[in-house]
Amino acid sequence: MEDNVKIRKIKTLINQNKLAVLSTVTSENTSESAVVELSARENLELIFDTLSTFRKYENLKSNQNVSVVVGWEPATVQYEGITVELSDSELEEYKQVHFAKFPEAVKFEKLGIKFFKIIPKWIRYTDVSRQPWEVLEINFPAG
Repeated sequence: MEDNVKIRKIKTLINQNKLAVLSTVTSENTSESAVVELSARENLELIFDTLSTFRKYENLKSNQNVSVVVGWEPATVQYEGITVELSDSELEEYKQVHFAKFPEAVKFEKLGIKFFKIIPKWIRYTDVSRQPWEVLEINFPAG
């Protein structure tokens, strides 16, 4: 299957779901997970926000590796990537994408929310409603 078709299926599932589970790595090399609101760009970069007082923010400052799970039944996306805290002109561009999906999140800007993008390294889409299961994988080049 062509990557364009895979990307379209993955992006559709992400857009159909408002929440996802984000897993981060602590400075002690243990994992922590949190539910986040998640939006996606056309290139499958993910966007989320958090407060600097939350555990995930501290974790991301010491280790940028994350994994994300979106969806449940019948289809799910597993996603591994690298986070980058957004700033300057890039921040405004990504905020527009995120606020288009979550307009109610604008009110949290005054609290000083921080925005991150996740650059994909590996993605797997699985649809268990099909027989055999539909499983699509995309590996992204490093760097």
